[in-house]
Amino acid sequence: MSDIKTFRDHFLSVYQSAAADYVSQKANDATTETTAEEADPLMEAVNEVAELRANNGSEIPDTEEGIADIPKICASLGLRYLEALVSGDAARATRIQEQMTGGTCDPKWASTLTEYAKFFGVNGTRGKIPYVRAADVGSRTIPIVTGARVAVFGDWGTGAEPARRILSRIKDQKPDVLLHLGDIYYSGTPAECKAKFTDVVRTVFDDSIPVFTLAGNHDMYSGGIGYYDLARKLNAGDQAQNASFFCLRSSDSAWQILAMDTGLHDYSPISVTDALTFVEEDEQRWLEQRVAEFPGQTILVSHHQLFSAFSQIGKPKNDGSLLPYNPNLLQLLDRLRSKGKIAAWLWGHEHNLCIYQTYLGLERGRCIGHGAIPIFAEEKPYDVLKGVANPPALVAGTQLQVTDGAYEHGFAIVSLGQAGGRTKIEYFTESRSMHEEEF
Repeated sequence: MSDIKTFRDHFLSVYQSAAADYVSQKANDATTETTAEEADPLMEAVNEVAELRANNGSEIPDTEEGIADIPKICASLGLRYLEALVSGDAARATRIQEQMTGGTCDPKWASTLTEYAKFFGVNGTRGKIPYVRAADVGSRTIPIVTGARVAVFGDWGTGAEPARRILSRIKDQKPDVLLHLGDIYYSGTPAECKAKFTDVVRTVFDDSIPVFTLAGNHDMYSGGIGYYDLARKLNAGDQAQNASFFCLRSSDSAWQILAMDTGLHDYSPISVTDALTFVEEDEQRWLEQRVAEFPGQTILVSHHQLFSAFSQIGKPKNDGSLLPYNPNLLQLLDRLRSKGKIAAWLWGHEHNLCIYQTYLGLERGRCIGHGAIPIFAEEKPYDVLKGVANPPALVAGTQLQVTDGAYEHGFAIVSLGQAGGRTKIEYFTESRSMHEEEF
């Protein structure tokens, strides 16, 4: 699979995860004659049905009868079946299951969806996301070498060829640390975290390179089960990541990278575009303490953006206008810079590279979310969102280029300066070094 479609709807993302798992099971099942190529049409149909659902609310257009439409019929029945399971409509679920298993759809498709329904529970009453509290982390920080080269890449966990090529390009830069800004697709299930993150990373980098990952909204769509297990297992010893927020601190105390969890509260039971995420209060105090105690400078990292000219943040105001920033995160930034020097804030979430001019008093706000998700020229990702009041502006000449109809993928390398020295961030695509800055 070289392409991936994603939606800001946890229900559809888990539905896609179930389909991907089913396709993988069929491809690996030695007792079946169905090959991966024969199973792929269901995944394509699932993405098409999910897109129809995303564009039409609760309406799922009926598919036409006919052998050519079997994948779409099975995909549509599967979505209705999953809805019935999680809404507690047992009678409807039974009727749909009979159609799925008594007709042309593989019974294993229904059983896979039944397993994935457990992520939601009946009527959404599922277990709590296993978020780790600040009191359990204490004052612990994670040491990294002086002058470390930190590879920063976001929205990368697809397992597809673009993601693999970017990781190989990162290896060429000889990083000391890998830092992923979050989102493993479709919904961060344990199987996806292994296949699309751990297995891919460890094919290219051995255990000597520490790897850290933030909590994105897609990572929370399956309840964070896969994410938290992944984070705990990535590194050992004093470089273990014990929580969804952490502090990477250079051994000469010149620089620290302070990671926050903005994904926890971008979990919604319905499809929304107006989520206004925030950081837990005890975590905010923990972040303040790390800045206050540190004599050097701090680079903040998160999954979600502090501000944007291109993506909606929060609900429209009464006059229809949109805020260009998240007021919750701006308040946190003010708290942190009252304690010490904040040199930059790097985030992902939008599948784009945005190198902004100074805005809201922040000299370097950077979106590095172009790791693997395809964005096509027709989507016009650099068109300022209609209704955004006083949007931030980009540094001239820093937009990604279009190749074969799609925007480039890429990453950044943060080369931390030693005490008294300058730090450099260099921005790469698959084919070139496109921009660099020092501070």
